Amino acid sequence: MTVLATSQYGRVFLGEAGALKEKLQRAKNDLDQCWRDVAGIEEPVRLDLFTYLESLREEALGPHRLTVESCYSREQDMRTWFKRQIDDKAKRLNRLAGDITSAMHTYCNDFPAETQEVDKTIEAAFEYQKMLEALQADNLPKYEQKFKELLNQNTIREVVQFQAQLEKQNRTIKERIEHINQSLATIEYNPGRYIELENAKTTDQEIRGFQQQLRICIEGTVTGSEDEQYAEKKFIEVSRLIDRFKGRPDSRDLDRKWVKKVTDVRNWFTFAASERYQEDGSEYEHYTDTGGKSGGQKEKLAYTVLAASLVYQFGLERGEIKSRSFRFVVIDEAFGRGSDESTRYALKLFKELNLQLLIVTPLQKIHIIEPYVSTVGFVHNEGGQESQLRSLTIEEYRQERAEREARVL
Repeated sequence: MTVLATSQYGRVFLGEAGALKEKLQRAKNDLDQCWRDVAGIEEPVRLDLFTYLESLREEALGPHRLTVESCYSREQDMRTWFKRQIDDKAKRLNRLAGDITSAMHTYCNDFPAETQEVDKTIEAAFEYQKMLEALQADNLPKYEQKFKELLNQNTIREVVQFQAQLEKQNRTIKERIEHINQSLATIEYNPGRYIELENAKTTDQEIRGFQQQLRICIEGTVTGSEDEQYAEKKFIEVSRLIDRFKGRPDSRDLDRKWVKKVTDVRNWFTFAASERYQEDGSEYEHYTDTGGKSGGQKEKLAYTVLAASLVYQFGLERGEIKSRSFRFVVIDEAFGRGSDESTRYALKLFKELNLQLLIVTPLQKIHIIEPYVSTVGFVHNEGGQESQLRSLTIEEYRQERAEREARVL
């Protein structure tokens, strides 16, 4: 019995001994391979690598006891950790490269003349480094205060004066409308009623945007706020406005139209006309435009506003017959397409205002104009080569017309 047990234990020990021997051989083979790998690396490099790997071991693998059995697994863990680190850093590098190239594009767009031959790639970074070194060598920061002073004294001051000129025109239009309304109040547009012009701020987004730009550019100028005045943002706003006035390379025609539109102060208003009772000033009808009105109504309203404007322009006083003020008006192609009623209204109105008229009109309107003129001039051009003028007093014209009619009868 004892002999049998000893035999069984012997077989177990022999089996374990064989397994250990095989395991030892594998370990020896692995060790030999490791020595061969290590031997392929120069000693100074090997020492640096071992030192570096040892510094990362705890971070990568955490606290552990390295054994022969765990070497392979730990190698795989280390490899996985390094791959994760490499992937993370590669993503960060890609994001950083994107940010850098985006900054390059922005810089090149802001300074096209200085960067027209520079690529917008990471490989061209040395070109930007050279530009930076040149700027630093020029010591531009020492000119910053001088630049701020010039920005304030010249550029922004010019913008302020420009804005003030536009506001002056704005006030002038309002004052002129007030004066014209004073003249309109004395003109009977319809029995017992007169016309009053009205103006309101435009809702056009381009014009309102331009006005907002001007306000941003001059903010802080009056109060002397240095933080606002000399900020880079202020310079950028002024520069953006000036660039559009000069015309940007890719939109010169649009900018030219924009400048013409926003700097014509008349476009800052929307105009309307209100027909009111002379008795109490209450409104009878409001005209936001002439749509829906007949041709005669449109002409009548236009003649009324024209007459009031002439009164204001010449500085006339209603009913002053002996005034020495200039009051001569030339109306070319007058009343050619207008109705007889609106023509009579206009001529009567001009007569009441004591305006001196030279009317150029086709012959078909002579019967309407006749009661309001003292002299008639007939122009004849035979063959379109030589014009001839014959001048008659209104009495001479009437006499010749009567004689002509009598011969026909």
